[in-house]
Amino acid sequence: MHEMALMGDILQIIQEDAAGKGIEKIQKVELIVGDISNALPDALEMAFEIFKEQNLHFFEKGARLVIHREEAKAECILCGKEYIPDQKLAFCPDCSMPSGKMVSGETFQILSYEGRQQ
Repeated sequence: MHEMALMGDILQIIQEDAAGKGIEKIQKVELIVGDISNALPDALEMAFEIFKEQNLHFFEKGARLVIHREEAKAECILCGKEYIPDQKLAFCPDCSMPSGKMVSGETFQILSYEGRQQ
């Protein structure tokens, strides 16, 4: 489950940024996770809970993870049809060509975090 490693990296980035701003306790983390970003929201939530329990000094008691899902969309570069792909390389439903350009759905990023200073 690579989501544990992803969440570890996310929390490391947040911890470093928070330290520079004098934030000692994290209350909320918001992520954008695309449908075909190769990250599973349920597994990310589980990883967040594990890290939260292991790092009580860094998280508020009720700290939470909010995941904003980004729907996958592709556009055929041959016929211009916009469609919802089920994977990164998908066939256009109109012309059956594997020529889709991903428009959205690949994003995996930290949107924001909230915390408090001591």
